[in-house]
Amino acid sequence: MGAALAVLAAAAVAGCTQHHAFKPYAGYKMAPYTVRGWDFVPMGIEAALRYEQDGIASHYEAGGARGALGQRLYRDQLYAAHRTLPLPCVVRITNLGNGRSTLARVADRGPFIPGRLIDVSTAVAERLGFVGKGLENVRVQVLSVGDGPYRRTAADLPQPADTAPAGIER
Repeated sequence: MGAALAVLAAAAVAGCTQHHAFKPYAGYKMAPYTVRGWDFVPMGIEAALRYEQDGIASHYEAGGARGALGQRLYRDQLYAAHRTLPLPCVVRITNLGNGRSTLARVADRGPFIPGRLIDVSTAVAERLGFVGKGLENVRVQVLSVGDGPYRRTAADLPQPADTAPAGIER
């Protein structure tokens, strides 16, 4: 089921761009980096696939600027920026104020403003219903990490051993 979810997530994100398709990225971008004197270390794939965090989202427009993977990012694409998730990855972002949810491809780094969890494109902010507000409380859940043969989902994680005592059913 995890593999099917990843395929659906990738198709949904790819299909939602109107004019500009994302190019696949070979592997993962996980190298440490520094911005404005702050050091950031992207999390590992296993940690990312277990990632679920609530926080503040802001919306920004890259307007064709290049993201951290070298791809051009446009306002009509479903993309986001995160400081420490491996690039690329697909996340589900849920607006905690109205319950609306959408998928986005994390393809850039940021936000570099303290207290903010994620920056989202105009298309994501429109789907979540907060373009006019600028900021919103959201939940971010990682669905997959990587592209193509490098794509990993929670189904790829090692499963915990069944430790139920004998005679107890699950």
